Amino acid sequence: MNSYVEHANITVNNLTNTIAFLRTAMPDFKVRGEGRDEHYGWCHLGTDTSYIALQEVVIDKPVDRVPYRQLGVNHIGFVVDDVTLVAEKLKAAGFEEVSFDESHPSRKRAYFFDTDGIEWEFIEYLTDAMDSRNDYVL
Repeated sequence: MNSYVEHANITVNNLTNTIAFLRTAMPDFKVRGEGRDEHYGWCHLGTDTSYIALQEVVIDKPVDRVPYRQLGVNHIGFVVDDVTLVAEKLKAAGFEEVSFDESHPSRKRAYFFDTDGIEWEFIEYLTDAMDSRNDYVL
């Protein structure tokens, strides 16, 4: 068996908003499980083999962090079939596009902020050749 990422756990302000964002980009993602107790709500959203574990914030305290310059998660990337369509859907739903990159011959990438300002990356690979997909020189 090859190792793979099963899930990432992200704390968000509002489960409903984050679920709407992710399902706009990836309608095949389903709620695998969800619940609420006296402290917080949670949701596992994804496919049969991988998911994002979402936890609603318990204490709303702003984080003073410079992305890509200080410790912390910068973004999470998802492979999608058509990144242009995903970007169009997210923009139409009012989400902020950070960037759209078509500069690599083997992949296209779109970065978006959700309603909490969390950055998410969506990648479309244009080839099945792994050496081309994983080329970082171009």
